[in-house]
Amino acid sequence: MPTYPGISSDAFRHPLDAQAEQTLRSVPGFDLIARRFVEFVYERPRHIFLMGNSIEVGPRQYSTVYQIFRECLRSLDIQPEPTLFVSQSSLVNAYALGQERPCVVLSTALLDLSDEHELQSVMAHELGHLKCGHTVLNQMATWTISIASGLADMTFGLSSLVSTGLLMAFYEWLRKAELSADRAALLVMDDVKPVLTNMMKLAGGSSRYANELNLDEFTRQSARYQALDQDGLNQVYKFLLYNNLSAGLFQTHPFTVERVHFLKEWSESDDYRQIRSGSYSRTGEGAVNVESKSPQSSASTHADSTASDAADVETLRQELEALQQEIDRIRRSRL
Repeated sequence: MPTYPGISSDAFRHPLDAQAEQTLRSVPGFDLIARRFVEFVYERPRHIFLMGNSIEVGPRQYSTVYQIFRECLRSLDIQPEPTLFVSQSSLVNAYALGQERPCVVLSTALLDLSDEHELQSVMAHELGHLKCGHTVLNQMATWTISIASGLADMTFGLSSLVSTGLLMAFYEWLRKAELSADRAALLVMDDVKPVLTNMMKLAGGSSRYANELNLDEFTRQSARYQALDQDGLNQVYKFLLYNNLSAGLFQTHPFTVERVHFLKEWSESDDYRQIRSGSYSRTGEGAVNVESKSPQSSASTHADSTASDAADVETLRQELEALQQEIDRIRRSRL
């Protein structure tokens, strides 16, 4: 397995991902809201839930899975090591979450459907999300629908963001972020075939009829799907399938055949060949982006930062209490 010492996420981040994320982060105050929201409302309770209801993988627990995970970490130069969980589920699924407590979660159905190479591809994809710092925005996007549909003024300042049309921007970014994570999987696998095979299985794979799946046919299907854009009306249909505005429903992932197209295209590019040859953007950061400070400035800013954080936490605590009161009121009104 290839390794990329010091590789930065900028080396493989898809430009559409970077552009969409910049649109979100340009909103004043967005970063602070995102960090606090995920830490207090999603990350901590979700971590507790996983610790209580899933299996934490390690050297003596799912040891083969753990070894594959460690190899992926080494390949993408991710540190410190995120936690890996296996969760009982009939759905073929995997996801990454957390900033302070980064982790990757695999479903048992995924383990049953995938061979070791395909499992490695999935892990590398999720680690790509962590490497790119996607997890905060990812969870924010997951919550925006509920924010838009209820609890209007008790959403940590998010309702004003959503009301400006940011809802679609969230989901547009969410789909583009998958393209960067697919590239991370390709870098780790050093072969596009197992990554595309895994995509095919996720689209409609069957353990019983696995021998009848044909990757070449699936790739040709991807090409036919792209050719639909020659008709302008089809482009409108695609947009509406991704963004059902009347129902408030949005696709969180690009259609699988689109991911096949984008990844196959990148696998044949000069950018990919440059990275494989060792020429890529480097950074000293690991999975979680941490703002670095010079020794001279860190001491002088620590007190201000601590005071600011304390004020933010107190404000958020008050809003949490207000949110709980509003939830209780709604529940009582329905009795």
